[in-house]
Amino acid sequence: MKWIAAVVLLFLTVTAQAQQSPEEAANWRADLQVMAAEMEHRHKDLYHSISREEFAKEVQALDARIPSLQRHEIIVELMRLAARVGDGHTNVAPTRDAKIGFHALPVRLYFFEDGLYVRAAAAPELVGARVTQIGGVPVDEAYRRVGELISRDNEFGVKQFAPLLLAMPEVLHALKLSRAIDAADFTFADGRTVTLQPYALFEPMPADTDTSWEIPAGWTDARGSKPPLWLENPRELHRLARIGDALYVQLNQVNDAPDETLEAFAARIEKTNAETKPKTLILDLRLDRGGNGHLRTPLMKAIIRSPMADVRGRLFVLTSRATFSAAQFLVDDLQTETSAIFIGEPTSSKPNVFGDSRKITLPHSGITVRASIYWWQRHPAESDMQWLPVDIAAPLRFADYARNIDPALEAAMHYTPEPTLRETFARAFATGGVEAAKQALAAFDANPVHRYAERELELLRGALDTKSLDALRLAATALPRSAEAHIMLADALARAKDLAGARAEAKKALELDPKNYEAEAILRSLPN
Repeated sequence: MKWIAAVVLLFLTVTAQAQQSPEEAANWRADLQVMAAEMEHRHKDLYHSISREEFAKEVQALDARIPSLQRHEIIVELMRLAARVGDGHTNVAPTRDAKIGFHALPVRLYFFEDGLYVRAAAAPELVGARVTQIGGVPVDEAYRRVGELISRDNEFGVKQFAPLLLAMPEVLHALKLSRAIDAADFTFADGRTVTLQPYALFEPMPADTDTSWEIPAGWTDARGSKPPLWLENPRELHRLARIGDALYVQLNQVNDAPDETLEAFAARIEKTNAETKPKTLILDLRLDRGGNGHLRTPLMKAIIRSPMADVRGRLFVLTSRATFSAAQFLVDDLQTETSAIFIGEPTSSKPNVFGDSRKITLPHSGITVRASIYWWQRHPAESDMQWLPVDIAAPLRFADYARNIDPALEAAMHYTPEPTLRETFARAFATGGVEAAKQALAAFDANPVHRYAERELELLRGALDTKSLDALRLAATALPRSAEAHIMLADALARAKDLAGARAEAKKALELDPKNYEAEAILRSLPN
């Protein structure tokens, strides 16, 4: 009886939403103005992806609509406005803010490699169902709609948060993905359509660790009761384990733990390395959403000093869509300073990024808005790299999850060295010319493990290694959107006295990158 009473109370709480009174509407309008003004004041560059005029227009349009909107619809529009700024640290986040007070449906969703699945639920019969429609809308369209609300550095930030928002009834109703705020229809691949009602208030997640894999007591999880190693304890920030000949290091937050500083954890890694002499080191950052990047130096030193750091195939770094913020700093460091092999999926951050958000508390609603206050740059300013390359793509399929198989860890444990694209391309060209090099490139591209691998730089280096104009032409053809490929070809053609060809390639580079000084220099150097 107590359980029924709790559900009835929750039902009444959710359904009690209504349009705002004049006073409430005035308060929301005031909050909107504070949000807009404070974001401009605090953000390092609020208009890096949206113009000042366009942002002001959207604020004005929302201000006019507020009297006709319900509370949850206003909050969803505030999320949309923050997301328009275009970086992951500037946001309005119902996953973190208890003041927002959105609810959760009795399911946990996840975008696996093979679709959106119910990976856990209060009702066992829903577990393992693949979602095809939400509110009669195909999943792809539902993903597009909810993506407009998600502040992100790249598309993997959307993949991280879309499953959480698609299980919030307020979000579904505001996006016209449900017929009512207290009921959402989910259609599954087996033909069933099930109406779900709110289960409880969404429990806010910690800022810097991905705890979204946890489920309430009494729920059924597709993977059974025993989780795989990487999901055993997300809230344990520092973990060490010996797996065969490998030392497994899991960092779930770039921060001190309650019982151990990050510096002490780094010392523990070094001590374990020295005493047990593992063949490989596996650093798992898949649940690490950031923390304090200034604390990472001792950990980096411990890894760099290890005998695995400079030997390809002995240091592995596992990343995922949850890897973000200060964890991205570690990824950047490891890519630059070690020979690590990256496995999994790309991070949801990138080398050049706005970050270090500061909180803005709206005066009437109490809702938190966050704005990025710093610009972090690891690559040239003009770089539009959305994520660092992943050497071995190891996506998670639902069947693997259900069987407690960890494809990323398996790939690290059973790694077999293979030539780089640079080596493969140059070797194929040397033995079989252009056609052999084409075939080698096609084979590389066709291999799904290379989905997120470095292609442009490796191919250009391989072409340069051949010292052949034909190889550079092939590289430029295979990289039509690469200004660097056309610049390299233009330079080689100029040296070969093909002035018309050099001019044409330099102009192609400028079409792609109008301010490229190297292309401009080549054009200036060519006689008229």
